[in-house]
Amino acid sequence: MAKLKTKYVCQECGYSSPKWLGKCPGCMAWNTLIEEMDTISEPRKRINNLVSSEPQAITKIKVDNEPRINTNITELNRVLGGGIVYGSLILVGGDPGIGKSTLLLQASHKMAELGHKVLYVSGEESIQQIKIRASRLNMESDNLLVLTENQLEEIEKHITELKPQLAIIDSIQTVFHSQITSSPGSVAQIRESTSILMRLAKSTGIAIIIVGHVTKQGEIAGPRLLEHMVDTVLYFEGDRHHTYRILRSVKNRFGSTNEMGIFEMKEEGLVEIGNPSELFLSQRPIGVAGSSVVASMEGTRPVLVEVQALLSSTTFVTPRRMATGVDQQRVALIMAVLEKRVGLLLQNQDAYVNVAGGLKINEPAVDLAIAVSIASSYRDRATSATDVFIGEIGLTGEVRGVSRIEQRVSEAKKLGFERAIIPLKNLKGWNAPQGIKVIGISTLAEALEIALRG
Repeated sequence: MAKLKTKYVCQECGYSSPKWLGKCPGCMAWNTLIEEMDTISEPRKRINNLVSSEPQAITKIKVDNEPRINTNITELNRVLGGGIVYGSLILVGGDPGIGKSTLLLQASHKMAELGHKVLYVSGEESIQQIKIRASRLNMESDNLLVLTENQLEEIEKHITELKPQLAIIDSIQTVFHSQITSSPGSVAQIRESTSILMRLAKSTGIAIIIVGHVTKQGEIAGPRLLEHMVDTVLYFEGDRHHTYRILRSVKNRFGSTNEMGIFEMKEEGLVEIGNPSELFLSQRPIGVAGSSVVASMEGTRPVLVEVQALLSSTTFVTPRRMATGVDQQRVALIMAVLEKRVGLLLQNQDAYVNVAGGLKINEPAVDLAIAVSIASSYRDRATSATDVFIGEIGLTGEVRGVSRIEQRVSEAKKLGFERAIIPLKNLKGWNAPQGIKVIGISTLAEALEIALRG
């Protein structure tokens, strides 16, 4: 006979304790341990075994000629690495109201139009509410099946019977397994539900997308194990005060983890942005100090964005250093190099650095643009509107080479830029396109002399 056992589980990291603790020893967070009741039952039998339990030579394993499902959304295909892989488990996270359900409903409709059977399971909306949203977005198809259900056993039964090419679970925090006594959204429920869905996807070849809520820190709610179990993790980002949304891949077993898709939220739903560089530079001011443009690589796509800087004198002993869209510690490092190697007196200056448009850039190639923007604001001298800056800055003031310089310069040329200031090392091994002048520099001081000349 089954027995009940009480334990306390951290809602952030999944740490389990037999007694309540104010501070979690796992993630050091306060007041995150919640009481749960577990059922101790007989040892579980093997369920939904994967395709084969016998070892096979990798050379003899056969793969389908069409290993991916076309979503008919170019930006989504790009982030997924070319489409949805059969039998894969995909996790999509994002802030409430950012557009996760709208994106997945649009993808479901477009795939249904291509003849694929899609099952959309919602635990948060009724079928009438989904119908209203689909009608508003003009998305209706006989191949798109809608189900409102929270119990995992019922969801599993419907997926097994219908055998769709794609099943969407919205969301994993609302799904519960009847044999687990804890409430939906708990660590035990999320872990067990995801495990069963993973085995179902691998054993049947049905691709499954699950939607995950996020915490106030912006991470997907539930145990970190959830992200380890799935094949792909996508984050849907954006600001409610802006109309565009960014779909970013942070884990992908079948493609690049650096890809990014850009969408714009309109009345008819999410619309793809084919040229994000033009979007991010559309409102760039001309002839204003503290602004420069960098060609950043987001996966395989070059994106040109504006880096802004504002310096103002302060009477406080410790000046402020604030950054949005780039690493704040990196900005402090670049300012130290500017002060030591170039001679700019920044000790009494508050500094604010921002990547216009809300994009987040993590690669070192943005260093030179940050330095140029800071120096431009400090000297109150504008850079040329047709210049683009690419390069990594070292602590000795040298400008280091970056990868994929050809794609970066070509994208700048397409958008009408006339000069590209790049590391001297990157001049070798390729020919610059006609219509843009490429200038190689080896030090930060040399770059500032060219950028702020006149």
